[in-house]
Amino acid sequence: MRLLSGLLRKFVRNGRMRLYDAGGGLHEFGSGENGPTVTVRLSDASLHRKLALNPELIAAEAYMDGTLTFEDGSTVHDFLTLFSVNRSGLASAGSQKLLRRVWRGLKRWQQANPLGLAAQNVRHHYDLSGDLYRLFLDEGLNYSCAYFRDPETDTLEAAQEAKLLHIAAKLRLEPDMRVAEIGSGWGSLAIQLARLGARVTAINVSPEQIKVSRERVAAAGVADRVTFVERDYRELDGRFDRVVSVGMMEHVGVRHFDEYFGKVRDLLTDDGFAMIHAIGRMTPPGTTGPFIRKYIFPGGYVPALSEVFASLERVGLWACDNEILRLHYYYTIKHWRERFAANRDKAAALYDERFCRMWEFYLSAVELGFLHGSNMVYQLLLSRERDAVPILRDFIVDDERALLEARAG
Repeated sequence: MRLLSGLLRKFVRNGRMRLYDAGGGLHEFGSGENGPTVTVRLSDASLHRKLALNPELIAAEAYMDGTLTFEDGSTVHDFLTLFSVNRSGLASAGSQKLLRRVWRGLKRWQQANPLGLAAQNVRHHYDLSGDLYRLFLDEGLNYSCAYFRDPETDTLEAAQEAKLLHIAAKLRLEPDMRVAEIGSGWGSLAIQLARLGARVTAINVSPEQIKVSRERVAAAGVADRVTFVERDYRELDGRFDRVVSVGMMEHVGVRHFDEYFGKVRDLLTDDGFAMIHAIGRMTPPGTTGPFIRKYIFPGGYVPALSEVFASLERVGLWACDNEILRLHYYYTIKHWRERFAANRDKAAALYDERFCRMWEFYLSAVELGFLHGSNMVYQLLLSRERDAVPILRDFIVDDERALLEARAG
């Protein structure tokens, strides 16, 4: 326990951890102030060493395997909250500095997404049963950040509908405009844009999502205006009045930013523009955490804004507008986590207990990353020409109000 105790003394500065080691001995760390008190029990002596060397991955795996458990009413969410409010303490430990240096050195390979492998990485997550996602997403199956006008009163459904309208307002659609959607999810945005008169070509590398999307588009009565294609974004050709991409850039990988933005540029007409909605970080470039990288989003990477704008400079795109949504994803994922917890038995019936623990760890970790960490969401408007987007951003508010009034009517 000596290595682990040394790490935890440096790590737990806020709140308190009560840790029972594999021999039953009790160890306490932290003052108990400015954070939760969490009681943890280890039932495998090898965790004493493994947790000290790679706590972010091993803690997740031990929870998934049932060798790290909680007592006295503590939960995995409490445990990750304790981690979240002590991030700086963990990062300051010498062993963790070395580990992060290794991760940074490997990130260009860990986050490589060439043709073929990119599709395989995406399918790892998105080809899970649609019944699983229906347990915690809104009715429209929107698996990206919602837009909360009032987090205290908005339902998840209302906030996701508001997100779709917010994006549509930024696109300033006219009848029969050609729109390319890069990464189409389960089709909600394509349906929204088609209802507003656009003709949408939506690409996705997940066969399961495309199957559901086609069913939903047909049910919505806009199948004649939406075409779903199973294709990597690098394989899409043509010119479009608008390009939209929601929650896709996180899957591009750090080695492929120029390919991604270069393809956006090439798809646009001279007077067209694009709307990119993605997760970013407000800190300098980093790496993807080992648990998320291994179990949830292989090949995924959340970019720093400095990486995004450097790529835009290299490919020659105008950044016409950028909106930062700071806490919206925190509220979104909080809804997802609570809905998953309420339907946990159904998730276990679809998969198993280990899968449920993995999913609990994932949802709590990403929720807290938007509350205490560096993550946020950005929405960019990009164009080939400087005057493709109106000179004042007032049009976004005006168009959004008009859409809301039309919806209310």
